[in-house]
Amino acid sequence: MAMHFPNLPERVAEIRALLAAAAARGGHGQSVRLVAVTKTHGPEAPIEAWEAGVPDCGENRVQEALEKMDAVSVPVVWHLIGHLQRNKVHELEHFALMHSLDSRRLADAVCEFGLRRERAVDALIQVNASGEAAKGGFSPEELRAEADRLTSMPGIRVVGAMTMAPLDASELVLRQTFAGARHARQVLADAGHPATELSMGMSNDYEIAVEEGATLVRIGSALFGARDL
Repeated sequence: MAMHFPNLPERVAEIRALLAAAAARGGHGQSVRLVAVTKTHGPEAPIEAWEAGVPDCGENRVQEALEKMDAVSVPVVWHLIGHLQRNKVHELEHFALMHSLDSRRLADAVCEFGLRRERAVDALIQVNASGEAAKGGFSPEELRAEADRLTSMPGIRVVGAMTMAPLDASELVLRQTFAGARHARQVLADAGHPATELSMGMSNDYEIAVEEGATLVRIGSALFGARDL
């Protein structure tokens, strides 16, 4: 049984209960998928997450993810949650979902890869819903034009939106940021994309994210404990 993270099944159960309660409070009627963020941990993290009933695992860096994949034999569903460099788009072959399509140039490269392999890449559009200069992604103003442009790019299947809230933000700012991402998903859907997913919320703010409509939450330290980098 699980050894590296002995309390993981209990933590998973606790978080799932909190997710269900938050979804009920929020009233958006969505189901929520828990994505275990396994970055900086060894291959035991995704293995034990899978054993605890969490098949979805998120990795920030392609190289670290590939090394882990080689050491993991259970059928983990891999999510790429960090920024992807254009010269590594071919590595999307190994991931079920790309969370951070954050620029037009990256979209062009991803579309080309999807066309080349004759299967569209499932991707979430990263939106900078908080307006922070340091954050990547499309601004709300840029998003409408990009949503229209992406409808003519069959190498990408836009399945929703993703955002990151500012660290240590007040509840008001969190709610404004998450509501902004929810609006962005609607913009994508209105443009004709099958945009049903909303990836937002991490260990410190996932309950508020779910109240605001998150369908995917990316949780690391609340599952595995803090990890010194």
